[in-house]
Amino acid sequence: MVSTRESLKAWLRLSLTPGVGNLTARSLLQAFGRPEIIFEQSASALQSIVSGPVSQQLRLVPPELEETLETASNWRQAQGGSSALKVLHKRILTLKDDDYPSTLLRMPDPPLLLYVLGQTQHLHLLSPPLDRAPQALAVVGSRNPTPQGRLNAHDFALHFAQAGLTVISGLALGVDTAAHQGALQGGHPHHPLHTVAVVGTGLDRVYPHQNHALAIEIATHGLLISEYHLNTPPITSNFPKRNRLIAGLSQGCLVVEAATRSGSLITARQTLDMGKEVFAIPGSIHTTVSKGCHDLIKQGAKLVDCVQDILEELKDLPEAPSLATKGPLVSKPTMPLSPLLIDVQMSASPLKVIDHLGQDPVGLDELQLRSGLPIAQLQAELFQLEMRGALGRLSGGLYQKLNRQR
Repeated sequence: MVSTRESLKAWLRLSLTPGVGNLTARSLLQAFGRPEIIFEQSASALQSIVSGPVSQQLRLVPPELEETLETASNWRQAQGGSSALKVLHKRILTLKDDDYPSTLLRMPDPPLLLYVLGQTQHLHLLSPPLDRAPQALAVVGSRNPTPQGRLNAHDFALHFAQAGLTVISGLALGVDTAAHQGALQGGHPHHPLHTVAVVGTGLDRVYPHQNHALAIEIATHGLLISEYHLNTPPITSNFPKRNRLIAGLSQGCLVVEAATRSGSLITARQTLDMGKEVFAIPGSIHTTVSKGCHDLIKQGAKLVDCVQDILEELKDLPEAPSLATKGPLVSKPTMPLSPLLIDVQMSASPLKVIDHLGQDPVGLDELQLRSGLPIAQLQAELFQLEMRGALGRLSGGLYQKLNRQR
């Protein structure tokens, strides 16, 4: 947890080190523990985990560290930002923070740090038990939707929120904006996170600026989340990357309207890669923004017909008033568990899993056959073993036992 300034400084330094991305950071944390310990290691110790050039970078202090630390500390203490936003709750979460959303830890590459603004006291709602799906649904689509597309996004999100689901989107203009607005309007009184916006900038700014008032409303009844450091401007390449977090937080993804090449389709592909369902609303064959949805449907996405259909297919749906309203469709997802789920409670000891590894590399499917464990539990237990240094992850999704003194 980044409870102290020095702890925050160490996590920021790790995130700012050139050549250290989420996967490299994970390897270093698995080997050495806390970031503070990583920076105490010798060059030879570091080179047992990373390349020579990266180990050299780890022994250097990034020149922007002090400024980034000062900005983050001030922001966390509500000393920065607009007058309307600075009174809201703020958190900076790390992978080892108890409040880090477990839904993101089920992804292959969850961020090292998360900046969170809004109803942070309800972060636990983004961390369902391992055997339950998140009570959240992504709604994404075109920045330039048709009037019908905008209305669909608003109304579907409204009914999802009325059913007790958190609507996840990206605060962009168009479909994202309509989805957030619908969720805020339909928010279930017993589910305090009406909507979550995952943004591609630092949380000390709002992009696009037209959504400043909407961002305040979202933070009042939900959360704004970013993996990017404060002062990060809108950079084009950051937005496709953040889409994986929209997919990761959700039980499934509804694409309202999308062109054949769009960020919405990136989110849809990432949702599929996580073993979750994708749903698409069909439209006119004469509009460009319908072609992406039509392509998704041809590739196996579920065609949306009515809200009730999607709610009936959702897994672990909270109790909510019955809905007769026509709207979209989702199906029961399987939730692959990431190798980054830290300190989770297991129903069986992970030491039993290692007995099935042997000395040769083995894939996940084979391990499941050998162990008989559910895939989510197996992946979580494999991660615990990886964190302990008992096994290594190889290319091609293979695992191998490590004979190492601990």
